Amino acid sequence: MDQQQTRTYLMKKFGQMGLHPQTRLGQNFLIDLNLLRLLHESGNITKNDVILEVGTGTGSLTAPMSEKAAAVVTVEVDPIMQNLAKQELFGRDNIRFIKTDILKNKNHLREEVLDLLREELAKPGQDGERRQLKLVANLPYSVATPLISNLLLTDIPPVLMCVTIQKELADRITAKPRSKDWGALSLWLQAQCHTEIVRIMQPTVFWPRPKVESAIVRLTLDEKRRSKIPDLRFYNEFCRAIFFHRRKFLRAELCSAFKNTIPKERIDGIMNEMEFDATARAETLPLKTMQKLCELCRKELLKLPEKERKIL
Repeated sequence: MDQQQTRTYLMKKFGQMGLHPQTRLGQNFLIDLNLLRLLHESGNITKNDVILEVGTGTGSLTAPMSEKAAAVVTVEVDPIMQNLAKQELFGRDNIRFIKTDILKNKNHLREEVLDLLREELAKPGQDGERRQLKLVANLPYSVATPLISNLLLTDIPPVLMCVTIQKELADRITAKPRSKDWGALSLWLQAQCHTEIVRIMQPTVFWPRPKVESAIVRLTLDEKRRSKIPDLRFYNEFCRAIFFHRRKFLRAELCSAFKNTIPKERIDGIMNEMEFDATARAETLPLKTMQKLCELCRKELLKLPEKERKIL
Protein backbone atom coordinates (compact mmCIF):
# COMPACT_ATOMS: atom_id res chain seq x y z
CA MET A 1 0.00 0.00 0.00
CA ASP A 2 2.93 2.40 0.62
CA GLN A 3 3.59 2.68 -3.11
CA GLN A 4 0.08 4.01 -3.65
CA GLN A 5 0.89 7.29 -1.95
CA THR A 6 3.90 8.41 -4.00
CA ARG A 7 3.47 11.40 -6.28
CA THR A 8 4.28 9.27 -9.34
CA TYR A 9 1.69 6.64 -8.47
CA LEU A 10 -1.03 9.17 -7.68
CA MET A 11 -0.46 11.21 -10.83
CA LYS A 12 -0.57 8.03 -12.95
CA LYS A 13 -3.67 6.71 -11.18
CA PHE A 14 -5.56 9.99 -11.42
CA GLY A 15 -4.51 10.36 -15.05
CA GLN A 16 -5.82 6.90 -15.93
CA MET A 17 -9.15 7.71 -14.32
CA GLY A 18 -9.38 11.21 -15.77
CA LEU A 19 -9.48 12.75 -12.31
CA HIS A 20 -7.96 15.79 -10.63
CA PRO A 21 -7.52 16.28 -6.87
CA GLN A 22 -10.33 18.37 -5.43
CA THR A 23 -8.48 20.91 -3.31
CA ARG A 24 -11.82 22.41 -2.24
CA LEU A 25 -12.41 19.08 -0.46
CA GLY A 26 -8.97 19.18 1.14
CA GLN A 27 -7.49 16.53 -1.16
CA ASN A 28 -3.81 17.16 -0.47
CA PHE A 29 -2.21 13.71 -0.34
CA LEU A 30 0.76 13.08 1.94
CA ILE A 31 3.40 11.69 -0.46
CA ASP A 32 6.41 11.49 1.85
CA LEU A 33 6.28 7.83 2.88
CA ASN A 34 8.41 8.40 5.98
CA LEU A 35 5.98 11.05 7.23
CA LEU A 36 3.00 8.86 6.38
CA ARG A 37 4.60 6.13 8.48
CA LEU A 38 5.33 8.63 11.28
CA LEU A 39 1.68 9.70 11.34
CA HIS A 40 0.55 6.10 11.57
CA GLU A 41 3.09 5.11 14.23
CA SER A 42 2.45 8.23 16.33
CA GLY A 43 -1.09 6.98 16.82
CA ASN A 44 0.26 4.07 18.92
CA ILE A 45 -2.46 1.83 17.51
CA THR A 46 -3.30 -1.35 19.42
CA LYS A 47 -5.61 -4.34 18.93
CA ASN A 48 -8.30 -2.73 21.13
CA ASP A 49 -8.41 0.60 19.27
CA VAL A 50 -11.29 1.80 17.16
CA ILE A 51 -9.79 4.31 14.73
CA LEU A 52 -11.71 7.22 13.26
CA GLU A 53 -10.16 8.41 10.00
CA VAL A 54 -11.57 11.45 8.24
CA GLY A 55 -10.47 11.73 4.63
CA THR A 56 -10.00 8.16 3.36
CA GLY A 57 -8.27 9.28 0.16
CA THR A 58 -6.67 6.31 -1.59
CA GLY A 59 -6.61 4.29 1.63
CA SER A 60 -2.84 4.45 2.06
CA LEU A 61 -3.18 5.34 5.76
CA THR A 62 -6.29 3.22 6.26
CA ALA A 63 -4.47 0.03 5.26
CA PRO A 64 -1.66 -0.06 7.84
CA MET A 65 -4.04 1.12 10.57
CA SER A 66 -6.43 -1.73 9.82
CA GLU A 67 -3.60 -4.23 10.31
CA LYS A 68 -3.20 -3.18 13.96
CA ALA A 69 -6.58 -1.83 15.06
CA ALA A 70 -9.74 -3.62 16.11
CA ALA A 71 -11.66 -1.51 13.60
CA VAL A 72 -11.24 1.52 11.36
CA VAL A 73 -14.20 3.77 10.66
CA THR A 74 -13.13 5.85 7.68
CA VAL A 75 -15.15 8.83 6.47
CA GLU A 76 -14.92 10.22 2.94
CA VAL A 77 -17.11 12.90 1.38
CA ASP A 78 -16.00 12.23 -2.23
CA PRO A 79 -17.79 9.16 -3.67
CA ILE A 80 -15.15 8.66 -6.37
CA MET A 81 -12.31 8.54 -3.83
CA GLN A 82 -14.32 6.23 -1.59
CA ASN A 83 -14.92 3.79 -4.42
CA LEU A 84 -11.21 3.85 -5.29
CA ALA A 85 -10.29 3.15 -1.65
CA LYS A 86 -12.84 0.33 -1.41
CA GLN A 87 -11.22 -1.37 -4.40
CA GLU A 88 -7.73 -1.01 -2.95
CA LEU A 89 -8.84 -2.19 0.50
CA PHE A 90 -11.08 -5.02 -0.60
CA GLY A 91 -11.15 -7.95 1.81
CA ARG A 92 -10.21 -6.01 4.95
CA ASP A 93 -13.20 -6.90 7.11
CA ASN A 94 -12.44 -4.53 9.99
CA ILE A 95 -12.80 -1.38 7.87
CA ARG A 96 -16.15 0.44 7.97
CA PHE A 97 -16.63 2.91 5.12
CA ILE A 98 -19.03 5.82 5.40
CA LYS A 99 -19.63 8.44 2.71
CA THR A 100 -20.61 11.72 4.30
CA ASP A 101 -19.35 15.07 5.49
CA ILE A 102 -18.18 14.47 9.07
CA LEU A 103 -19.67 17.86 10.02
CA LYS A 104 -23.40 18.35 10.30
CA ASN A 105 -22.54 21.98 10.96
CA LYS A 106 -19.66 23.79 12.66
CA ASN A 107 -20.92 22.81 16.13
CA HIS A 108 -22.12 19.25 15.53
CA LEU A 109 -20.76 16.04 14.05
CA ARG A 110 -22.81 13.63 11.94
CA GLU A 111 -24.77 11.40 14.28
CA GLU A 112 -24.52 8.42 11.92
CA VAL A 113 -20.73 8.50 12.27
CA LEU A 114 -20.93 8.72 16.05
CA ASP A 115 -23.44 5.85 16.11
CA LEU A 116 -21.11 3.68 14.05
CA LEU A 117 -18.24 4.47 16.41
CA ARG A 118 -20.41 3.63 19.43
CA GLU A 119 -21.34 0.34 17.79
CA GLU A 120 -17.69 -0.61 17.30
CA LEU A 121 -16.69 0.56 20.77
CA ALA A 122 -19.43 -1.58 22.35
CA LYS A 123 -17.97 -4.77 20.94
CA PRO A 124 -15.79 -6.83 23.32
CA GLY A 125 -12.08 -6.11 23.22
CA GLN A 126 -9.28 -8.64 23.38
CA ASP A 127 -7.77 -10.00 26.59
CA GLY A 128 -10.66 -8.68 28.64
CA GLU A 129 -9.91 -5.04 27.82
CA ARG A 130 -12.39 -2.45 26.60
CA ARG A 131 -12.10 -0.89 23.18
CA GLN A 132 -11.07 2.77 22.97
CA LEU A 133 -11.43 5.46 20.34
CA LYS A 134 -8.59 7.25 18.54
CA LEU A 135 -8.63 9.81 15.75
CA VAL A 136 -5.74 9.26 13.32
CA ALA A 137 -5.97 11.04 9.98
CA ASN A 138 -4.50 13.31 7.35
CA LEU A 139 -7.29 15.80 7.90
CA PRO A 140 -8.79 18.11 5.29
CA TYR A 141 -7.88 21.53 6.63
CA SER A 142 -11.46 22.80 6.61
CA VAL A 143 -12.76 20.24 9.10
CA ALA A 144 -9.83 20.13 11.52
CA THR A 145 -10.88 22.68 14.15
CA PRO A 146 -14.59 21.75 14.45
CA LEU A 147 -13.80 18.02 14.32
CA ILE A 148 -11.17 18.07 17.07
CA SER A 149 -13.19 20.45 19.24
CA ASN A 150 -16.54 18.72 18.89
CA LEU A 151 -15.20 15.21 19.46
CA LEU A 152 -14.36 16.31 23.00
CA LEU A 153 -17.99 17.31 23.54
CA THR A 154 -19.31 13.85 22.75
CA ASP A 155 -19.90 10.91 25.07
CA ILE A 156 -17.03 9.05 23.32
CA PRO A 157 -14.02 11.39 23.54
CA PRO A 158 -10.92 9.92 21.84
CA VAL A 159 -8.11 8.84 24.15
CA LEU A 160 -5.71 10.11 21.49
CA MET A 161 -5.88 12.31 18.40
CA CYS A 162 -2.95 12.27 15.98
CA VAL A 163 -3.59 14.29 12.84
CA THR A 164 -2.03 16.43 10.13
CA ILE A 165 -3.29 20.01 10.19
CA GLN A 166 -2.16 23.50 9.21
CA LYS A 167 0.85 24.60 11.26
CA GLU A 168 -1.06 27.77 12.16
CA LEU A 169 -3.70 25.62 13.85
CA ALA A 170 -1.06 23.45 15.54
CA ASP A 171 0.45 26.63 17.01
CA ARG A 172 -2.93 27.62 18.43
CA ILE A 173 -3.50 24.17 19.92
CA THR A 174 -0.13 24.15 21.71
CA ALA A 175 0.05 27.89 22.50
CA LYS A 176 1.06 29.42 25.84
CA PRO A 177 -0.48 32.45 27.61
CA ARG A 178 0.72 35.86 26.46
CA SER A 179 1.44 34.56 22.98
CA LYS A 180 -0.44 35.68 19.87
CA ASP A 181 -1.85 32.15 19.43
CA TRP A 182 -3.26 31.74 22.97
CA GLY A 183 -7.02 31.70 22.67
CA ALA A 184 -10.28 29.81 22.93
CA LEU A 185 -8.98 26.67 21.22
CA SER A 186 -5.90 26.52 23.46
CA LEU A 187 -8.09 26.85 26.56
CA TRP A 188 -10.56 24.22 25.43
CA LEU A 189 -8.07 21.55 24.37
CA GLN A 190 -5.37 22.02 27.00
CA ALA A 191 -7.95 21.76 29.77
CA GLN A 192 -8.48 18.15 28.68
CA CYS A 193 -5.42 16.98 26.76
CA HIS A 194 -1.66 16.96 26.64
CA THR A 195 -0.80 18.63 23.34
CA GLU A 196 2.38 18.38 21.26
CA ILE A 197 3.65 19.04 17.76
CA VAL A 198 5.26 15.82 16.49
CA ARG A 199 6.65 17.20 13.22
CA ILE A 200 6.42 20.35 11.11
CA MET A 201 5.97 19.61 7.40
CA GLN A 202 6.74 21.68 4.33
CA PRO A 203 4.25 21.99 1.44
CA THR A 204 6.52 19.82 -0.73
CA VAL A 205 5.52 16.64 1.15
CA PHE A 206 1.98 16.90 -0.23
CA TRP A 207 0.45 16.56 -3.69
CA PRO A 208 -0.96 18.93 -4.72
CA ARG A 209 1.12 21.29 -2.60
CA PRO A 210 -0.82 23.44 -0.14
CA LYS A 211 0.19 27.08 0.24
CA VAL A 212 1.04 26.76 3.94
CA GLU A 213 3.16 24.67 6.27
CA SER A 214 1.51 21.74 8.02
CA ALA A 215 2.18 19.75 11.17
CA ILE A 216 1.51 16.40 12.75
CA VAL A 217 -0.02 17.15 16.14
CA ARG A 218 -0.87 14.70 18.91
CA LEU A 219 -3.42 15.26 21.68
CA THR A 220 -3.59 12.74 24.52
CA LEU A 221 -6.70 12.81 26.68
CA ASP A 222 -6.11 13.39 30.39
CA GLU A 223 -9.17 12.12 32.23
CA LYS A 224 -8.05 13.76 35.46
CA ARG A 225 -7.93 17.19 33.82
CA ARG A 226 -11.23 16.61 32.04
CA SER A 227 -12.99 15.50 35.22
CA LYS A 228 -12.20 18.88 36.84
CA ILE A 229 -14.53 20.66 34.40
CA PRO A 230 -18.02 20.54 35.99
CA ASP A 231 -19.89 21.48 32.81
CA LEU A 232 -18.02 20.80 29.55
CA ARG A 233 -20.54 22.52 27.28
CA PHE A 234 -20.58 25.66 29.41
CA TYR A 235 -16.79 25.72 29.54
CA ASN A 236 -16.64 25.38 25.75
CA GLU A 237 -19.02 28.31 25.30
CA PHE A 238 -17.12 30.35 27.89
CA CYS A 239 -13.80 29.81 26.08
CA ARG A 240 -15.26 31.09 22.84
CA ALA A 241 -17.07 34.04 24.43
CA ILE A 242 -14.10 35.27 26.43
CA PHE A 243 -12.00 35.57 23.26
CA PHE A 244 -14.76 36.81 20.96
CA HIS A 245 -13.15 40.27 20.94
CA ARG A 246 -9.64 39.32 21.99
CA ARG A 247 -8.32 42.91 22.25
CA LYS A 248 -11.01 44.00 24.72
CA PHE A 249 -10.24 44.32 28.41
CA LEU A 250 -11.43 41.32 30.41
CA ARG A 251 -14.18 43.23 32.24
CA ALA A 252 -15.68 44.44 28.97
CA GLU A 253 -15.54 40.93 27.56
CA LEU A 254 -17.33 39.50 30.60
CA CYS A 255 -19.97 42.23 30.52
CA SER A 256 -20.57 41.51 26.85
CA ALA A 257 -20.73 37.72 27.27
CA PHE A 258 -23.14 37.89 30.23
CA LYS A 259 -24.97 41.09 29.25
CA ASN A 260 -28.44 39.78 30.04
CA THR A 261 -27.61 37.44 32.89
CA ILE A 262 -24.93 38.69 35.30
CA PRO A 263 -25.22 42.32 36.50
CA LYS A 264 -22.19 44.56 36.02
CA GLU A 265 -21.80 45.00 39.77
CA ARG A 266 -21.47 41.23 40.16
CA ILE A 267 -18.97 41.15 37.28
CA ASP A 268 -16.96 43.71 39.27
CA GLY A 269 -17.28 41.49 42.33
CA ILE A 270 -15.87 38.53 40.43
CA MET A 271 -13.04 40.70 39.10
CA ASN A 272 -12.19 41.76 42.66
CA GLU A 273 -12.41 38.19 43.95
CA MET A 274 -9.95 37.11 41.23
CA GLU A 275 -7.75 40.15 42.04
CA PHE A 276 -7.85 41.41 38.45
CA ASP A 277 -7.14 45.08 37.75
CA ALA A 278 -8.90 47.17 35.13
CA THR A 279 -6.27 46.42 32.47
CA ALA A 280 -6.53 42.61 32.68
CA ARG A 281 -6.94 40.84 29.33
CA ALA A 282 -7.94 37.23 28.65
CA GLU A 283 -4.85 36.59 26.49
CA THR A 284 -2.55 37.05 29.50
CA LEU A 285 -4.30 34.60 31.84
CA PRO A 286 -3.09 31.01 32.35
CA LEU A 287 -5.33 27.97 32.07
CA LYS A 288 -6.06 27.44 35.77
CA THR A 289 -6.97 31.09 36.26
CA MET A 290 -9.36 30.99 33.32
CA GLN A 291 -10.98 27.83 34.62
CA LYS A 292 -11.53 29.42 38.04
CA LEU A 293 -13.05 32.49 36.37
CA CYS A 294 -15.32 30.27 34.28
CA GLU A 295 -16.55 28.43 37.35
CA LEU A 296 -17.34 31.66 39.23
CA CYS A 297 -19.41 32.83 36.25
CA ARG A 298 -21.15 29.46 35.98
CA LYS A 299 -22.13 29.56 39.65
CA GLU A 300 -23.65 32.99 39.12
CA LEU A 301 -25.75 31.63 36.27
CA LEU A 302 -26.92 28.71 38.41
CA LYS A 303 -28.80 31.24 40.52
CA LEU A 304 -31.05 31.92 37.53
CA PRO A 305 -33.88 29.78 36.12
CA GLU A 306 -32.42 27.15 33.77
CA LYS A 307 -33.81 28.70 30.58
CA GLU A 308 -32.05 32.01 31.39
CA ARG A 309 -28.54 30.54 31.87
CA LYS A 310 -27.05 31.80 28.62
CA ILE A 311 -23.77 33.06 27.28
CA LEU A 312 -24.13 35.46 24.36
